[in-house]
Amino acid sequence: MTRIIFLLGCCIALSAGAQVQPGFNWPNGAKAAVSLAYDDTLASQLDVALPALNAQGLKASFYLQLSSPLLTARLSEWRAAAAQGHELGNHTLFHQCSAGKPGRDWVAAENNLDTISAVQLVQQIRLANSMLFAIDGKTERTFTAPCGDELAGGQPYLPLIYSDFVAIKAKTGAIVADMAQVNVYAVEVIAPVGSSGAELIALVKQAAQYGTMVNFTFHGIGGDHLSVSADAHADLLAYLAANRDTYWTDTFVNIMQYVTSR
Repeated sequence: MTRIIFLLGCCIALSAGAQVQPGFNWPNGAKAAVSLAYDDTLASQLDVALPALNAQGLKASFYLQLSSPLLTARLSEWRAAAAQGHELGNHTLFHQCSAGKPGRDWVAAENNLDTISAVQLVQQIRLANSMLFAIDGKTERTFTAPCGDELAGGQPYLPLIYSDFVAIKAKTGAIVADMAQVNVYAVEVIAPVGSSGAELIALVKQAAQYGTMVNFTFHGIGGDHLSVSADAHADLLAYLAANRDTYWTDTFVNIMQYVTSR
């Protein structure tokens, strides 16, 4: 299988309130933080990823598309995941993406981000937060922008929801190189597809060398779309569990609450 990690350069002006101060220290002397996240409300996440995480005692973030039939069909399982300490993150109601970008033929007309206003999208995102609250009772969570798109109807929408979230993932990029340059409202993620366990572990080790963090955004695990094999995923989790002193693995909301408190 071809192994791909989607990388896109990240360039964004940082606001003073969104920057992390230099001289960053992770809890309990860890060398790096690791966020494991799973987007799109997929069956393989409940069937494969969640049991594997629980078996290793690791916490993760699941970014739910609130209109997904799998949310209502398996609502008790998503609620149980939250009770187990995993984060249920906001991935919008309908997972709208821009149809105007290359390779976006799959975007349905009704889910074209180019034809909805920023204000309308923000209303939907806040409704999604209310729905998530009804599931898990949490008032603080994080957001992942579908497809990494930052414009709705040609206008930036992320600044309108800064106050609604602890942090936002909106960039597909690489390992965080410098915590002093992190913008908590445009955090970079790595989205592996077909990567081996060794390749995933190498990224974690690189984050430890930098003393920063790595944010994995998975989709399917051993099935569904944009998938990573169950074995590769298990290899990564086993490595993280065996090296807890080196890597702080937690939900994205917990990690970013710590980051913003420094």
